[in-house]
Amino acid sequence: MITRICLVRHGETAWNAERRLQGHIDISLNETGLAQANATAMNLTGQRFAAAYVSDLLRARQTADAIAKRCAVVPNIDVRLRERHYGSFQALTYDEARQRFPQDYAHFEKRTPDYVFPGGGESLRQFSARIHAVLHDIAESHRGDIVLVVTHGGVLDIAHRLATGKPLDAPRDFTIPNAALNWIAWDGSVWSLIAWAEQAHLKQALDELPNA
Repeated sequence: MITRICLVRHGETAWNAERRLQGHIDISLNETGLAQANATAMNLTGQRFAAAYVSDLLRARQTADAIAKRCAVVPNIDVRLRERHYGSFQALTYDEARQRFPQDYAHFEKRTPDYVFPGGGESLRQFSARIHAVLHDIAESHRGDIVLVVTHGGVLDIAHRLATGKPLDAPRDFTIPNAALNWIAWDGSVWSLIAWAEQAHLKQALDELPNA
């Protein structure tokens, strides 16, 4: 039985617009983000989800709540769906992080798998293991069903790599827009990619990275 997961990155926040790293800091959606969440909800009207899971951070919960109203599903909060912890980079813009932590930023740009952010951050490998585990648990709990997951840009990066086999340290060659629809599948042994970055329902959407 194939489990299909619809992954949605949260709508835009003020910090997204400022190209500021949020990580575990709890930021709400801005006006654009609320409109995106509603547009995504409208687009998914009529889609039947067996279950919904959401990060505990407010920007994800606000997005999930908009969709839940349209799809008659109650989101389950799972803290494992949080964004990667960026340590001392959190609350800085990408440019500020590059200027203050040039050597660390070089590891960030190179996607060094075992590099850990200063200030209590996660390595890419640690983060990936967390996301692999939660997606596997969700898929196994809902074999043969369609499930909604509302989460963050970094999580979607890992999910895409999981579904395509792309290495952690390979440069990203796919987009992760706010509030777009992304579909992956689990057949009990192998992950696969169904569709990615569907955003025809959105007037505008920022990518997860500043130069994308």
